[in-house]
This record gives sequence, structure tokens and C-alpha cells, in this order.
Amino acid sequence: MEITQGVKAVQGEKLEKKQIKVYGIPLPLFAIFAAITIGASIAGVLPVSIVGALGACLVLGAIFGEIGDRIPIWNEYIGGGAILGFLGSAYLVYSKIMPEKTVESITVFMEDTDFLTLFIAVLITGSMLSVNRKLLMRAMVGYVPTIIMGVVGAMIFGAVGGLITGVPITNVLTMYVLPIMGGGTGAGALPMSEIYAATTGGDPKQFLSFALPILTIANIISIFFAAILNKLGQKKPVLTGNGELVRGKGFNAEDEKSNLKITHKEIGAGLVLSIGMFLLGTLMSKAILPSIGGVKIHTFAYMVLLVAVFNMINIIPEELKQGAKKLQSFFSGQFLWVIMVGVGVAYTDLAEIIAAINVTNVVIAAFIVTGAVMGTALFGYLVGFYPIESAITAGLCMANRGGSGDLAVLGAAKRMDLISFAQISSRLGGGIMLVIASIVFGMLF
Repeated sequence: MEITQGVKAVQGEKLEKKQIKVYGIPLPLFAIFAAITIGASIAGVLPVSIVGALGACLVLGAIFGEIGDRIPIWNEYIGGGAILGFLGSAYLVYSKIMPEKTVESITVFMEDTDFLTLFIAVLITGSMLSVNRKLLMRAMVGYVPTIIMGVVGAMIFGAVGGLITGVPITNVLTMYVLPIMGGGTGAGALPMSEIYAATTGGDPKQFLSFALPILTIANIISIFFAAILNKLGQKKPVLTGNGELVRGKGFNAEDEKSNLKITHKEIGAGLVLSIGMFLLGTLMSKAILPSIGGVKIHTFAYMVLLVAVFNMINIIPEELKQGAKKLQSFFSGQFLWVIMVGVGVAYTDLAEIIAAINVTNVVIAAFIVTGAVMGTALFGYLVGFYPIESAITAGLCMANRGGSGDLAVLGAAKRMDLISFAQISSRLGGGIMLVIASIVFGMLF
């Protein structure tokens, strides 16, 4: 009798393991939910609200995500489900397969409701507070110089790419390197176009019409590089900290780990903390100190610095830190596919990417991204960072398309915990590039 019960128990466990679940929901039940959502979309009755947009993003994210994580080669070298969600949803918009009302709902969700900002704020707070204080202090000292060396590497390799394709070095520096390494569109290419106009007397639209497609190509290349670096880390473990930037030597990085039992109360407190830190960053960037030395400082840049300072001086209780970390893990684990669909729909113009694809642009962009990776990996190692994490954050997150590009790169690299350092690159690094741009434009024009 006991043997029979034991056999049944084992069979039950095997059956449970074989059962495919999506977001923890059995596949047949999820299929019903997906059919309802797709039906509402086709019928044109999907609400233009957070509910309708979340429903569409959850379904598309799950479909693309599950498929992308199972496609050989794609799942290891191109970025898996996260990148298929990003590109697949962008294609649905480009080909007009996605109904206009669904596009509108997701765009409102991402831009007007601004779920992307909440997502990034939660990730910054949780990931920065989870970093060992000693490691964090070491990282902040060496990180900005590593970013600058990545820019130097991008310039050198970009010049080589220009020589190969016959593009003058001055054009490579001003029209390729600066926009690619400039921190994205809103905080990079747009203000850079105004600097271009003010310094050269040229039309800012002329700069933007060329810069936007170029940095879009570089963004895609950066995503592919991220997936390759992740695979390299699996092959050569000595090169990676598996999501940790700083090589820990001379002390035990586990000293500050906590065994506190985290409840829903602490997770809720983590959300309050994340929102509070974002609002403090907003206050600094909009009212108290909007710019330093004429360079505008982004809200996320202030947020990263403030959370880092609060962590280093240890004024936030441990249970709040752990709650914020738990919330960050939930967001990065359960909402990554959702956010990648949103980025693909609301922030990606596939037609723009296709129009800019030619041999010259792709070769030069690839050389620039390679230079950023090499410069940050080598210099990062010298200042105590793991080469792969250094290349991903200080290199690729400078060469991508800002905040949405950071998420795509970290998703492909499977290192979402590095979001805080990615934001330093996109925000502070982007500000540094505006200063460099004003100098370069003044020297060359």
C-alpha cells in the first residue's frame, strides 16, 4: 500500500514538473486569457488604460518571451525572450498587424502613465541599496573614469571604421561617435543637436535626421553584444562577477547580507522608498540644482547618486533595504517581458532602423560599440571591476539608446541588477558627452 502511494506521489510530481506554466498559470488557462485579450484587441474594445495596456503587454510578453527563451542560438547569443518581445512587438506596429487602439493603449501606458519611470525607479532603488556599501564606494570612484575611457575607445575604433569605409574622421567623431555615446535621444541627441546648431550655425534637424537612425543601429548592435558578453561570461567565468561589478578583494562582500524575514509590509515600504527617492531626484533636477557647470543633470542621475549616498552612510534601516530589493527582484523578474513589449511599441521605429541600414553605417557603428566595450573592459579591470560587467554598464549602456536601451541591453545580458550603473552611464555619462560635444563641435567647425 505504502509503495503504491509512493509511486503515485512520484508520478504526480513528474506530471507537475511537465506541466507548462506561464506567469505561474497553467498553459490551457493562460491560453483562454490570451484569447480574450487578443479578441478584445481585434474587436477594437481594448481599453486605453493601464488595465488594457497591461493585458496586451502581459500576453504579448509571455508569447514572445516563452518562444524567445526556447529558440536555439537566439536564446543564448541574441537575448532570448526579452529581445524577441522588443523586436517582435516593434514589428507588429511596423507591419500594422497590431490594431491602432492597442498601440495607443500601450503608448499611453508607457509615455503618459509613465510605467517605464516607475519600473526604472524601483530597479534603481532596489539594486543600489542591495550593493555592499564597501563595494559601492569603490565602484563610484572608478566608474566615471571607466566611462571616459570607453568614449576614448569608441573614438579610436570609430576612426578605424571611418578609414575602412572612406568616411572622414571628423564626420565619424561628430556624426557617429557623439550621438551613439550621447545617452540616448531625449537626454543625448536632442540637446546635442542644439549644441551643434549653436556652435556651428547649422540646422539641428540636419544633425538629428542623421543621428537618430545611427544611434538606433548602435542600440541594436549593443543588445547583440550584451548577449554575446553574457555567453562569454559563461564560457570564461573568471571574466565576470555574474551581475557584480566590483571584484571583491580584501574583505568579505557577504558581511552585510541579511537573514531578515521580509513580509508584504517591507515590500510595500520598499515601494514608498522608491517613489520617495524618485521625487527627491525630481526636486533636485527641477528646482534645487537643475544643472552643474551648464550641464543639465537628469532626475535618474540624481536619484542614483542620492540612493548611493544613503546606502554608503547607512541611514536606511536594513528591513527597508531588503524590502526594496525584494520589490526590485519582483519587477525585474515578472515585468521585464512586459516592459520590453512596451518599449518595442512606444519607443521603437522599425522603419527608421531599416532605412538607416547600409554597410557604411553598420560597420562604423559596430566599430564604435566595439571600441566602447574594449576601452571599458580593459580600464575597468585595471580599476578593480569585472571586465564583462564593466563593458556592459560603462560601455554598452553608453552606446545604447538611453533608458529603454539600458533595459534591452541588461535584459539581453541577463544582468538587470546592474541598472543603477547603467543609469549612471546613460544620465551622468550622457551629461559628460554634452560637454565633450560642445568642445568637439567648437574645435572641428
